Amino acid sequence: MLDEVAIEPAPEPQVEPAPERHAEPAHERHAEPASPPAAELVPDPVVAPAPAVRVTRTSGVVTIDREKLAEAGMIVPGGHVTALAEEFRLVKRQLLNTSRAIAPRDADKARMVLVCSAKPNDGKTFCAINLALSLAAEKDVEILLVDADFAKPDILNQLGAPEGPGLLDVLNGNIASAEDCILDTDVPQLRVLPAGTRTVADTELLASERAHAILDGLAAANPRRIVIFDSPPVLAASPASVLASHVGQVMLVVRADKSSESDLREAVALLDGCDEIQLVLNRVSFQPGGRRYGGYGAYYGEPAQ
Repeated sequence: MLDEVAIEPAPEPQVEPAPERHAEPAHERHAEPASPPAAELVPDPVVAPAPAVRVTRTSGVVTIDREKLAEAGMIVPGGHVTALAEEFRLVKRQLLNTSRAIAPRDADKARMVLVCSAKPNDGKTFCAINLALSLAAEKDVEILLVDADFAKPDILNQLGAPEGPGLLDVLNGNIASAEDCILDTDVPQLRVLPAGTRTVADTELLASERAHAILDGLAAANPRRIVIFDSPPVLAASPASVLASHVGQVMLVVRADKSSESDLREAVALLDGCDEIQLVLNRVSFQPGGRRYGGYGAYYGEPAQ
């Protein structure tokens, strides 16, 4: 399902021809004192109106590329339950419990989660997609995955979905409603909102009053909807700190073999707009004989479910 942007050409200005002037015969002229010629009036230039932008939404459902997910080591919808799927079952359960605790104070905000990391290459987009896929398996929710990494959007590419207008186009006023940009997918209960057309004013747009209404409206539009934002790394770009003030909780991805304590402390300080910040350890190396999910059913002669 894609949105097409059509530019309507501005109408050409219509200029009326000047009336014809006839020379007066010499014998009919009256002798009058000479006077300076009157200034000739020049009509104001006609300014063409700005071209109108029309957004047309096409029907259809985006097919998620399961093979691409499998090659990237992600959860595959409808596939066997792997160790990774079990790990994200634990992660989402903690987030859902926190959401229920926040709900009495702000029901809409409780259903909004920001996924970020301190620095690039910590795996925050990997975790955001897997969290969305895992949550989509829940029976009573709808998941909206928002690509808010405006500088380097990658969610559509990872899912094998086509590009299209998105959140930035709504924030800057080119598109009236965010709902017009949301893509339906063939994964039940999973929808995606692209990042949209890149701009140098992404942080300023997020901090505007219009952004408050638009972002809050994503959750308010459906009481069953959980909104997951994949944002830029906190220490690499400023949108994450602004988005933190819009959500009920933050999932900060920590790379086990890379993230430093000083980076994490600085990132948490910049995310102070949100009171609920939870850390998820990524790239953990399991030791032989250690805890590992995914093979319980195989011990009883059954495929893992």
